Formats: sequence, structure tokens, C-alpha cells
Amino acid sequence: VVSKVIVELVDQFKHKYSIKMILDVLEIPQSTYYRWKHKDKEKDKVTQKVIELCEENNFTYGYRKITALINQLYSASINHKRVQRIMRGYNLNCRVRPKKSKKMGKPYYKTDNLLQRQFKANQPMEVLTTDITYLPFGNSML
Repeated sequence: VVSKVIVELVDQFKHKYSIKMILDVLEIPQSTYYRWKHKDKEKDKVTQKVIELCEENNFTYGYRKITALINQLYSASINHKRVQRIMRGYNLNCRVRPKKSKKMGKPYYKTDNLLQRQFKANQPMEVLTTDITYLPFGNSML
């Protein structure tokens, strides 16, 4: 918070006074000021990349996948924890869809047990059986 205030303050007064003079009055080293200034710009770029990737993929990817995409597309490698903090801060977490359970349909018709567990036959193809209990039929199972 202090770093942002100082960077803004220096930006306001740098037209009237030199940056070095302003920093001497504030007792802040130039290297610290430029580090703060550079860090804010870099943060904005990474945040913008994360927001763009989340919107492109309709918020279906989590922080691991977004991190992998950023590291793949851009030369700078970024830590997954940083991406996770950005996504949490902007509420960009992946939207999990609830799992759909298979709903069993009602049987069309039931057949009677004609064999009564007597599987011996006099000729081939006289007694036929099957073991299928569920058949997919459109959106339901029969």
C-alpha cells in the first residue's frame, strides 16, 4: 500500500522536481522506488493474462490449467500459487458442474420366465438366453 502511494506521489511531483530530490526528501532509495514501480506494471500484466485466459475458456479451467497455459504461451514462468491468489482475488474460480446421475427408465414390458432354469435343449438354437439387464434408450435406460 505504501509503495503505491509513493509511486503516485513521485509521478505527481516529477514535473516540478527531480525524482532523486523527491526520493531524498522521502528517504527512499532510488532502487526501491524503481523496484516498486516495475513490480506494479508486472502485476497488472499477469493479472490481465489470467483474466483473459479465464474468460476465453468460459471459467472451466482451474488455477493449475491456467498456470500451465500461461507458462506455455509466454516466456516468463509464473508460480501456480500466484495464479491461484489472482483467481481467488477476482473470483475467477472454475465453475464446477454437478455430476448427472443416470436415471433408470421404466421397462417397456416384462417377459415371463419360460425356462424355469431348465437350460438343456434337444436341438441347437432351441433355448436362447441373454444377460443384458440395462439398455440405453435415448436419455433413459431400460
